[in-house]
Amino acid sequence: MAALIAVLALAGLPVPAGSHTTSAAQGLQAATFTSVTIPATAPALRAWGVSGDAPADAPVATADETYREAGVAPAAPASRPSVSQPAVTAGSAWKAPKSTKTGFASFYDSGTTAMRLPRGTVIRICGGGGCLERTVTDYGPTAGTGRIIDMYRPDFFKICGCGSWSGTTKVTVSIY
Repeated sequence: MAALIAVLALAGLPVPAGSHTTSAAQGLQAATFTSVTIPATAPALRAWGVSGDAPADAPVATADETYREAGVAPAAPASRPSVSQPAVTAGSAWKAPKSTKTGFASFYDSGTTAMRLPRGTVIRICGGGGCLERTVTDYGPTAGTGRIIDMYRPDFFKICGCGSWSGTTKVTVSIY
């Protein structure tokens, strides 16, 4: 079985491309480059060439002249293509929760969100200041305290919508 896996793995590797030997160094041909020197004080270039081989009546190119290629420019599109997209209503991006609980939340400084749910459960916490989606990372709060969730301090104040003197706030927790 291991041999079969090794053969299949080797079959997926790319094949080396190119030659296995180095090429001989070749110098550049003299005809590859042609040196042209035009002095800054030279008169305007003629359309027929750089030297004086143009006819006397040939047009003279000036610095403010625009050059265009021969041919017809493509027509601009008459309209943009239409795109059909489904209508979106407020909150439709969130799927329906399995259950919802309403109660009090407090903050928890160890950086975890805690609730009487299994670790890894995705929840959405909504309060007076907005909503957050988090994953349960610890168990808690203690039964009988009246709290249903302990939240990381910055998250608590984001959804609380209250001042830093607050210790608890009423929240709705949607469980997914």
